[in-house]
Amino acid sequence: MTTETAPRAETPTRLRRAITGPLLFAFILGDVLGAGIYALMGVLSEKVGGMLWAPLLLALLLALLTAGSYAELVTKYPRAGGAAVFAERAFHSPLVSFLVGFSMLAAGVTSAAGLAIAFSGDYLSTFFDLPTIPVAIVFLAVVGLLNARGIRESMGANLVMTAIELSGLVIVVAVVAVFVGGGGGDLSRVAEAPEGTSVAIAVLSGAVIAYYSFVGFETSANMIEEVKDPRRTYPRALFGALFTAGAVYVLVGLASSIALPSEELQESSGPLLAVVEATGVDIPSWLFSLIALIAVANGALLTMIMVSRLTYGMAEQGLLPATLGRVLPKRKTPWVAILTTTLVAMGLTLVGDLATLAETVVLLLLVVFLSVNISVLVLRRDHVEHDHFRVWTFVPVLGVASCILLLTQQRPVVWLFGAILLAVGGILYVLARWSRKRATAKTTETHTDTDTDTEENHEHA
Repeated sequence: MTTETAPRAETPTRLRRAITGPLLFAFILGDVLGAGIYALMGVLSEKVGGMLWAPLLLALLLALLTAGSYAELVTKYPRAGGAAVFAERAFHSPLVSFLVGFSMLAAGVTSAAGLAIAFSGDYLSTFFDLPTIPVAIVFLAVVGLLNARGIRESMGANLVMTAIELSGLVIVVAVVAVFVGGGGGDLSRVAEAPEGTSVAIAVLSGAVIAYYSFVGFETSANMIEEVKDPRRTYPRALFGALFTAGAVYVLVGLASSIALPSEELQESSGPLLAVVEATGVDIPSWLFSLIALIAVANGALLTMIMVSRLTYGMAEQGLLPATLGRVLPKRKTPWVAILTTTLVAMGLTLVGDLATLAETVVLLLLVVFLSVNISVLVLRRDHVEHDHFRVWTFVPVLGVASCILLLTQQRPVVWLFGAILLAVGGILYVLARWSRKRATAKTTETHTDTDTDTEENHEHA
């Protein structure tokens, strides 16, 4: 991997460049760590039994392939809009660009809805016994308000929450280590695969779920207009955060299977809390539940930041109504995009369980990642004047293959749910084009009438 050199200049933007390298690293790490590890360990154990570490490791390797493509394209074309911008440049098709961008949007709001449901489950019930859906809606409203307040405020909150959620995962590993040191746990469970299926198929099937725990790195592409010196900062923060998250995940997977049999992990919507409680180490349940709630909240905040910036970027491209590109004068945040995406996420909390939502997110993102990996190869002949990161050619090629492989593992119900969301996107695209044509026709008609009036006035004079 190399960096092409040329004179470096910051791309002009209406957004505020307030994100430094450490803040971007924390953003990506916080989004990845908060994207599901606190909620999905039980779901993952249904696929692979005690071999939780294996699909997590495979998912990391697959995620790194597409991350390499993102590093090249984001530093080559540092504009908000991410994958939609890359698709537009590579395929020169507004429809393809819209569907790629909309897939990202749909994945983001679906993920936020899933995280809101996770926030309102077993972890919250440690403190309050409240109905899930109303709490999820109120939670998303608070996230939306913080998002609108400002990117620096949001990133500051993320920095604190990332440190807290990382400490929670460290606690899981540490208490299990103490548990094992005292003669507890069962080390043999880390090699136990579910009965009735081969290890390879089980791990691959589990990687589809585990992949959800790594999604989040792609959201940073939509923040690039707010990053200082993005061409140097972005690749370092991206790969550093993914490797850090991967190491932590593998350790948490090992700790979870050592502490509890897969059957018990599957029964809890707060599986890591169950792991901590199983060790008997004197860690109050309320403390770990609080850490888990902060982790899930952080993932939702960062996801909604991405979704609102992507919506803003697509509006700037003309793929969505221009109203969605409106920015608060003082705060410099895309308030209409934030309001709209928050309302959609609230609606999605009414649909589906956590596993289905997670798999739908992966399906939609695989469509996006497939487009990104192909775009890298297509755009190699497009040279830009500034320096940018360049990935080895075999990386996007393997990235395409990995996306296709993971797509073949999706359940029919997930394909159906994803198809419905994309169909909605297609309808919105047609309506948006029709609306723009009408607006253009009215503008032309107004100009024509003005010109006619001017000519009549001249003749009268």
